[in-house]
This record gives sequence, structure tokens and C-alpha cells, in this order.
Amino acid sequence: MGHSEPEIKAFLKARRAALDPAELGLPEGVVRRRVRGLRREEVAQRAGISVDYYTRIEQGRAPAISDSVVGGLARALRLTPSEHTYLRNITLPRRSGGACDAEPWPRVRPEIQQLLDAMDDTVPAYVYGPAMDILAWNRLGTRLCVDYSAIPEERRNGPLLVFLDPRLKEIHPNWDEVADDTVAGLRAEIGRHPGSSRVCRVIQELRERSEEFRRRWEAQAVQERTRGVKRFRHPELGELVLRFEAFVLPADPGQMLCTYTADKGSATADALKTLAETAAVA
Repeated sequence: MGHSEPEIKAFLKARRAALDPAELGLPEGVVRRRVRGLRREEVAQRAGISVDYYTRIEQGRAPAISDSVVGGLARALRLTPSEHTYLRNITLPRRSGGACDAEPWPRVRPEIQQLLDAMDDTVPAYVYGPAMDILAWNRLGTRLCVDYSAIPEERRNGPLLVFLDPRLKEIHPNWDEVADDTVAGLRAEIGRHPGSSRVCRVIQELRERSEEFRRRWEAQAVQERTRGVKRFRHPELGELVLRFEAFVLPADPGQMLCTYTADKGSATADALKTLAETAAVA
């Protein structure tokens, strides 16, 4: 059994470096700090474990890491709930062998597609799978953003579109924020599916082809956003401001339903009505 050594090492080192020792009341020490952030021994002390054990964890060499130890590290490093979950996931034992496991392309149940279609008049909706692939959508969803039916299945992926399709910079007026959220969400996917060949392929392609992705990826940000506000720039209707909610589908592992709604009486709500009418006759 082994762990995701590269992810563990990079993540813990980045989180150590992000903390200010002075804010935590830690002294400078006899030897002046050569790098910013906490030393390994300081993290170990705050987490209540030995320096040797922490070093083995950071290097991916610890054979088994209990939830209590992960919790101690989360407190020591001041991790957010999303970062805590990510650390717990990447420290779980993995099978030895290949770096990534092959898996079939996920399929959306007919009942879920029926639900998407039932929202066609008012709510753009999508189903996302592992690696943030777009697996299904309704007609209003394609009118809001991109016509996914015109994109090959392997390319229907949120991160690939955000960083490699220039249309997305036109669609999202706050593209930098969307890019940051996308990378943070994709890193969370590593934690949920550490051996997924699809997640591996998406990350590898983006690291090879997008400098903007590489820069953000090295920051080690982790965030699972299941609700919030997104802005879209529609070519015909102008800027739209929509609230999104993401719902895990318990019967469909790895799949999530995402819906977009407008505030009642808003200009965006009126625009969505126009969009639904044009989608119905398209």
C-alpha cells in the first residue's frame, strides 16, 4: 500500500510556507529562518507528533495515518474544511502498481436527464462527473454558455474549456476568478479520485499546454464550491448574474447536479426568460 507522495509533499510544504510564524507566536530561534513559513519541527509540535513521523508523512512514507493525526495536522496548519478533506483523502493508502487506474466514461441515468429537461424553461442545469467533465445538460444550459453537443466527448471538461478554449474568456467577465476556482476544484478532485486516469490526463494536458494553469496549480489551492454566484457575458443579452447550487447525486458516485437561477424580478431573470424562449424554438 502507498500514498500519493507527490501530492502530499507539495501540499504540506505549501501550507507550511503559507503560515506566518510571528502570527502564531513562534520565536525566530537561534538559527535564522532560511525560508518563509513554519519549520517541520514546529508543525510536528503543533500537531502533537514527533518530527520524524511528520517528516515521513510529508515524504509520503508513513504506512498508515489516522484521522486524529490528520486532524492534528489540519489544526497545526490552519487548514480550511476543504483542505482538511483533501489532506485526508490524499493520505489514504492506495494500491501499489500504476499511477492511475483506467475507468469507463460515466453515464447519466435517464431519470436525471429527465430532471434536467423538466427545468428547461427556467433553470440552466448540468451534470458534472469526475475531473469536472460535463456529462449532461439541458437546452437552456447550452444557450447560456457553450453548446456541449458540438464538442467531442473527451473535450467536454470544465478545466480544459476554461484554460484552452478562448471563448470562455469572453463568456466569463471575471475569468481570473473562474480560473482560480476551477484549479482549486480540480485539486479537490485528486483527493476524491486519486487513482483516476481521467483526472490524471486532464491535469497532465493542462500542465503541458497552459502556463496560466501551471502557475495556479503550483499554489496548491483546494476549494470545493457547491454554491455561489457566477457571471456570464451573453453575446445577445449582455451580462447575466446567476446563483449556482451543486448537489451530489448519491445514487451516482462522482456525479453532481449543478443548477443556475436568477434573483426574482432581476434583469437576469428577464434575460433567462428570453433565453428559454429562443432555446425552445432552436
